[in-house]
Amino acid sequence: MAAYPTHSEIHPEVTGFFDPETNTISYVVQDPTSDACAIVDSVMDIDYAAGRISYKHADKMIAFVQEKGLKLEWLIETHVHADHLSAAPYIQKKLGGKLGIGRNITVVQDTFGKVFNEGTEFQRDGSQFDCLFDDGDTYKIGNMEAFAIHTPGHTPACMTHVVGDAAFVGDTLFMPDGGSARADFPGGDAGVLYDSIQKVLTLPDETRLFMCHDYGPNGRDIEWETTVGEEKAHNIHVGNGTSREDFVKFRTERDATLDMPKLIIPSLQVNMKGGELPKEEEDGKRYLKVPLNGL
Repeated sequence: MAAYPTHSEIHPEVTGFFDPETNTISYVVQDPTSDACAIVDSVMDIDYAAGRISYKHADKMIAFVQEKGLKLEWLIETHVHADHLSAAPYIQKKLGGKLGIGRNITVVQDTFGKVFNEGTEFQRDGSQFDCLFDDGDTYKIGNMEAFAIHTPGHTPACMTHVVGDAAFVGDTLFMPDGGSARADFPGGDAGVLYDSIQKVLTLPDETRLFMCHDYGPNGRDIEWETTVGEEKAHNIHVGNGTSREDFVKFRTERDATLDMPKLIIPSLQVNMKGGELPKEEEDGKRYLKVPLNGL
């Protein structure tokens, strides 16, 4: 495991944007010492039944960045999402910035390129992104140094991004009463997910953790911020010393009961390409594929 830097004395300003349609939280992360910012896990709206794309959620984030007079330096995807579509290309055209994801996007592209029969024209080398992060890689948001931790298990390309005392965990962890992400997608692995969670939990206890999703378990209000200390003590799946063996057994049995996310078909096709929609066909329309009995 890489030796990760610690910059917990830096306290970035983090603003969450909740999308009730997909229970996704996207973030604007600001450097308190400059006008630089990053956006993490943006959302493009889709009315799947009608086949209509819109950008209401992304436009809110764009307006926030513009009103604050911020400069967007990075668009970060914590992983290839299976439950919402990324708005990264749309935001990038409006605000600039570099698009980054974990280097194992190539594994995801190879897997789902076959599932969706994308053909040889689909590049499986991650070239749709501006930066592919390896474990321990660092990058700058203004004056802040951020670093990436490879946290696979939910998907092979999952990364946790740490910026000062804030960490963006994607789907690796949920709020303490929500537990952990599923590990049954192609390339997922419950044991690997447990190991990745342990990496996150080695960060300082006061590190703020920001979730990609929250579903309000037991009727509570939606929340998306906790700490490493709270997860270690109270996470219902991995807290208080849960063993790897017990976690794998629980996670495997639970995953077998879960339905596929309702947006998995469009999400994977779009997100493995960096959020780009399919090319227009001869009639000027774009089409998504539905592989029957093949996912």
